[in-house]
Amino acid sequence: MSADRRPLAIALMGPTASGKTATALALAERLGGEIVSVDSALVYRGLDIGAAKPDAAEQARVRHHLLDLRDPWQTYSAAEFASDAAAAVTDIVARGRVPILAGGTGLYFRALLEGLSPMPQADPAIRATLAAEAARAGWPALHAQLHQVDPAAARRIHATDPQRIQRALEVFRLTGRPISEWQAMAGRQRLPVRILKLVLAPADRAVLHRRIEMRFDMMLAHGFLEEVRRLRALPQMGAVAEPLDLPAIRAVGYRQAWQHLSGQLEIGEFRERGIFATRQLAKRQLTWLRGELDARWFDPATDMQRLNAAVSAFMGR
Repeated sequence: MSADRRPLAIALMGPTASGKTATALALAERLGGEIVSVDSALVYRGLDIGAAKPDAAEQARVRHHLLDLRDPWQTYSAAEFASDAAAAVTDIVARGRVPILAGGTGLYFRALLEGLSPMPQADPAIRATLAAEAARAGWPALHAQLHQVDPAAARRIHATDPQRIQRALEVFRLTGRPISEWQAMAGRQRLPVRILKLVLAPADRAVLHRRIEMRFDMMLAHGFLEEVRRLRALPQMGAVAEPLDLPAIRAVGYRQAWQHLSGQLEIGEFRERGIFATRQLAKRQLTWLRGELDARWFDPATDMQRLNAAVSAFMGR
């Protein structure tokens, strides 16, 4: 068997607030690399403070890709991400640089590294029917319906995730086949790079919880609520019938901030719910990461020397 001579790349994964941004910047500067964001919130313009988007100084240090691709009232699919990310990786290696894939969106990583199954196209009529059903009965009721027709998908999809519930039921009604079966048909696409997968995550869950709480409070201190006020004031957002169903506003923190500014939550409850939602996101991310059997895990507090040694060995430096 011939040796794999593809150029090398790093995939830096981890739950939210684990320190991926700082580590990715350091690796990119050390290796002569560029960062490809693998984060479903960072693709949206205007989601800066609450999404912990790299700031202007950080973007000036290292070139970033796949930030600010869509307005917050628009959508962006995993398939679009896979295509855009593959193009970015190809461009980076063509210029002799090292791609650093950094983020915590498992669906995006799977779409890029494993490929997506040939899903049926969206059907506006079925989507409208499902939206009407949800308006009457609520998304948890549709999630229960999903559990009847596709238990595997229902176990992966949270009862408060309307976009994925809607898509899973849409696929079943269109084809009579559960979306989990379609996803099992995914074919692996061969990227033009060989990838070292690294997971950055505190070994102690309580440490991660404290980091999440501290970061949320720091976001509030830096104007997170003002950021959401600006989003709410956009005419295009005002034209959206159900802004809380937009992918951008479903990002953790943004939904709770939107509800607070709508008068539905007091400031204290908003903070508590925002932190809780972020912890739940981290829990889901860790569950996905444990399935990445070829990834190597590192605690950001104690293992950075070991992480750097693993990178050096992989890069041959």
